[in-house]
Amino acid sequence: MTAGPARTAVLLGLALLLACAAVTGCGGRATTHHKPGTSHEQASGNTGTLLTTDDGAGHRLREVPAGGAPEVRLTARPDSEDGWNLQLAVKNFRFTPDSAGGAALPGAGHAHLELDGRKLARLYGPWFHLSAAQVPEGSHTLTVRLYADDHTAWAVSGKPVEGATQLTATAPAPGQPGGHDHGSTPQEQADRTVTVSVRDGKVSPAPARTELRRGERVALRVTSDRADVLHVHGYDKELALPAGQEATLVLTADRTGLFEVETHESALVLTQLLVR
Repeated sequence: MTAGPARTAVLLGLALLLACAAVTGCGGRATTHHKPGTSHEQASGNTGTLLTTDDGAGHRLREVPAGGAPEVRLTARPDSEDGWNLQLAVKNFRFTPDSAGGAALPGAGHAHLELDGRKLARLYGPWFHLSAAQVPEGSHTLTVRLYADDHTAWAVSGKPVEGATQLTATAPAPGQPGGHDHGSTPQEQADRTVTVSVRDGKVSPAPARTELRRGERVALRVTSDRADVLHVHGYDKELALPAGQEATLVLTADRTGLFEVETHESALVLTQLLVR
């Protein structure tokens, strides 16, 4: 065999070997593009049955058998200084913040917190502090619902997996436990304050960049003419915006980069946090 035909035979053999490795039945499994350490079945995200119904907010239900299905129970305990400390007791479920947006894996994901059917926050762990400023005076129903990483809602028998508890908010005198006066306002505790108002779908002042040094605290003061939810991308911080009432979110800029602050329902950009 001359050099030319020999080289051609070698290349043909390599091509056949690669083609064989790419399909099952040739002594190996099909190649996948999933995250290292997960199986092909896990990466496919075919857990349960995806229903046509949703949770009322556009997230489709993912039906799983009752046996071994995720469960959650919610309890709320008054905090000695402000609001309540919430605990999510889960079963057959684990919080996976690093996988949010990925495939739906069995018994994994995050939770949504709702007050009277209105979303307050996305939760990535079993504990959450609910500020008194987020709860109007009166009796309310607090609900947590479990979601898969792909944002479908876990469901059993056509109903979302959730837990609820009743909450009663009073208006104590300033300076008393549970009130809103603790010697200093959130703005006084912050290094920078950004004040924004939303009216008729318009943001005032016009969205701009707010420059911060890493480690600084910023207070976001927002007043919206309609009920909405404030969301800080990159920090996964959320705050309910009651219609016509000022709400304040204080966060520590402990990550560098450019982060958008927007409203969930109206999808308006309020500002951009540039942290150096």
